[in-house]
Amino acid sequence: MTIDHILREERSRRTAMWRGLRGQCPQCGTKTLFRKYLKISDTCNACGLALSGHQADDAPPYFTIFIVGHVIVPVALIVERSYTPPLYVHAIMFCLLAIIVSLISLPLVKGAVVGLQWALRMHGFASDGPENEKVEDNE
Repeated sequence: MTIDHILREERSRRTAMWRGLRGQCPQCGTKTLFRKYLKISDTCNACGLALSGHQADDAPPYFTIFIVGHVIVPVALIVERSYTPPLYVHAIMFCLLAIIVSLISLPLVKGAVVGLQWALRMHGFASDGPENEKVEDNE
């Protein structure tokens, strides 16, 4: 197999996003994508993929807000129509629910975005060939 063939090889978007969603390396599937809550590892410990070039930027918070809004608003409307609680109950309950759902979904969405970037060869993943995937330690 030539290097040109490997560079043109298709990467599965679905697999990469699914792996990223679960906090796994989009290339090999080991659980090394995050080193902290939202900090992406510099490299995958298993396959050596350089992950530091990703540029998720504002996409994960944007998608998280979109998801949280589509979860919270219907639930708030159902609660209002069914039980008619006082306004302070709505405020407390749905603020807490929005915070909890946001904190849970943000790393999931960020991992999926990084996986999609890898699959589409975007940003820091554009020139990943077999010679670039391993990070050399020259020290």
